[in-house]
Amino acid sequence: MLIKLTSYFNKQTHPAPLAVFRIGFGLMMLASIIRFWSYGWIEKLYLEPQFHFSYYGFEWVKPIGNYTYLLFVICGLSALFVALGLKYRIAIITFFISFTYIEFMDKTTYLNHYYFISILSFLMCFLPANAYFSLDAIIRKKQYHQIPKWTINSIKLLLGIVYVYAGLAKINSDWLCKAMPLKIWLPSKYDLPFIGENVMQQEWFHMAMSWSGMLYDLTIPFFMLFKRTRGFAFALIVFFHVFTRVLFPIGMFPYVMIVATLIFFDADVHERILNGFRKLCNVLKLKASTIEISNYKFQNQKIILPILGLFFTIQLLLPFRYLLYPNELFWTEEGYRFSWRVMLMEKAGYTEFKVVDAASGHSFSVNNSDFLTPFQEKQMSTQPDFILEYAKYLEQHFAAQGHKNIEIYVDSFVALNGRSSERYIDPKVDLLKQTESFKPKNWILPFKDDIKGL
Repeated sequence: MLIKLTSYFNKQTHPAPLAVFRIGFGLMMLASIIRFWSYGWIEKLYLEPQFHFSYYGFEWVKPIGNYTYLLFVICGLSALFVALGLKYRIAIITFFISFTYIEFMDKTTYLNHYYFISILSFLMCFLPANAYFSLDAIIRKKQYHQIPKWTINSIKLLLGIVYVYAGLAKINSDWLCKAMPLKIWLPSKYDLPFIGENVMQQEWFHMAMSWSGMLYDLTIPFFMLFKRTRGFAFALIVFFHVFTRVLFPIGMFPYVMIVATLIFFDADVHERILNGFRKLCNVLKLKASTIEISNYKFQNQKIILPILGLFFTIQLLLPFRYLLYPNELFWTEEGYRFSWRVMLMEKAGYTEFKVVDAASGHSFSVNNSDFLTPFQEKQMSTQPDFILEYAKYLEQHFAAQGHKNIEIYVDSFVALNGRSSERYIDPKVDLLKQTESFKPKNWILPFKDDIKGL
């Protein structure tokens, strides 16, 4: 076994796929940063709110006022440097740190694909993505025509985990038996040409979308592994992601996944792509000096491989942490984030906070719009950790106004995947006596239905 592993990690391959991946990743991230800025989301999401929801253990990560714009500049420039392969190691580490800091500034903006970009950029910190067709190669007058094969396969593995785990998450009774929440979302697309007023309204189509989505996620990485099925699979990837982009406002993620899955193609395909960039350089009259060709020698591989082994172990196990919690995952969302459960829920909630003077018994209700943006309030109303964190913030706010010995109770109702609204949080529990932790939150009321599946 050890001999086989040693043999595998010593295998070499052409670096063109990793070079194309680096260029595509950097350009897509630069476009994403520009798009985010141009839509005014920096101000709307990070500067306008007076309160920001934090990840447990990362409460110190906050927006930094107008310097938040500088943070986005740094993130965008580092993405450009990654694409160019200029000071690559510094650039990708800078991108990983700045992007992840942005992601952690407010839990309200959590999306699976933001998490994907963070862990992918972390992985890229250890890969020789500037070994070939990079400005670093021109500067050092040396590029490498052979790199360790595992460096490319590690990206394939991460993409495979994302797809397969997303497919496993869809094996549940709401998705497969009730076509929820697609049955809620798809009829609203009545304005789509040709299919909006007829196909999108049909229950058979909702079921077909649910089942095909599950089967697609579970099988597409394996079809991409084999040359005979790769062309068809990639065409399916393009269709699937473009179609979902038309249906749902999910930003750049579909295009990121399309570009990322090119990594599965052989080196000759990537060489043709790079030839396109070479022709562009010729048009721009950019000529490189003579570059020495060499084989890449991976430094510190014995240190890096255990780190990446731990990284992938975490990626494989983390999505299953929900098994440590006794209640329904979709209801409590304990263990829901960072687990590739993509678009599986439609939750709507109503949450009213009551501040009580413990001595006199006098109370008053809180107007959430005085403290939260509409987007923050919508997210807070259906997620218990948001509700608890907001209650703690209200305690600090009213204590600063002179209120003493206060208690905070919540009147909360949530509707999940088309079900009737149910009371969500125990109204008799003083939230100020609760503390955030990884332990189950016993003040969430039980779910009155049953969702079978993974």
